[in-house]
Amino acid sequence: MGEYRRRMRERGLRPLQVWVPDVRTPEFAAQAHMQSLLVAQADGDGDEQDFVEAVAVPWDDET
Repeated sequence: MGEYRRRMRERGLRPLQVWVPDVRTPEFAAQAHMQSLLVAQADGDGDEQDFVEAVAVPWDDET
């Protein structure tokens, strides 16, 4: 492993550790289910997508 890391560093790369939720756990499944129920029960008048589009900025926008 040390040799691999050395070669990667020589290529100008560095290690990066990222922690993400474990989607395989029962707790995650329960939380996702609860949130999906809340979204489904929300008073959706259609403005949600309009809001998202209004505040969204293209990732490559230089302004």
